[in-house]
Amino acid sequence: MARPQEGEFAVFYKKYIDGIKGNSIQEMIDTYSSKFIKAINEIPIEKADYAYAEGKWTVKELLQHIIDSERVFTYRMLRLSRKDAYNFPGFDENKFSANAHVTLRTLTDLQEEFALTRQSTDLFLRSLTEEDLLQKGTANNYEMVVNSIAFIIFGHVQHHINMLNEKYLNK
Repeated sequence: MARPQEGEFAVFYKKYIDGIKGNSIQEMIDTYSSKFIKAINEIPIEKADYAYAEGKWTVKELLQHIIDSERVFTYRMLRLSRKDAYNFPGFDENKFSANAHVTLRTLTDLQEEFALTRQSTDLFLRSLTEEDLLQKGTANNYEMVVNSIAFIIFGHVQHHINMLNEKYLNK
C-alpha cells in the first residue's frame, strides 16, 4: 500500500511520515528495521543515564519512550485491523516515562527489548492485508488509517534516533 495521504492521520504526525522514505510498509521494514536496531545497539554504555539538558530524558528514558510508543501504536493497529474500531484516547508519554522504572534497568536490557519489539511489529505488519491496512478508527479525536499508523511508527523511531545522534551522542 502507498504512503498515507493527508486526512488519514492527524496533522501533528506529518513530521514523522515526512521524515522517512519508502512507499510501502515492506520497503520501510527492509530499509529501516535493521538500521534502527543497529543504531540503538551502538549506544555507548556510558551514555545510558546521560541527559543533554536539565529536565530532558536520559538515553534510557528515551529508548523506553520509543518502545512504549511503538507498543501503543501497534495495539491501535491491531484493534483497527481486526475491525474493532475504538476512539483511542491519547497517552501521556511523560506519565509513561515517570512510571517506567528505567533506573532499575540496564541499557543492554532496553536494547534487547527494542530489537524484539521492532521484530514483533515487523512480523505483525507483514501479516496485514490490503483490506486490514485500509481500516479506520479514531485516536486522540483524529481519524487514523492503519497504514498511516505504520508509517508513523517508523517516522517516530527515526525522529528519536536523529535526536539521539544530535543531542545525546553528538554525531
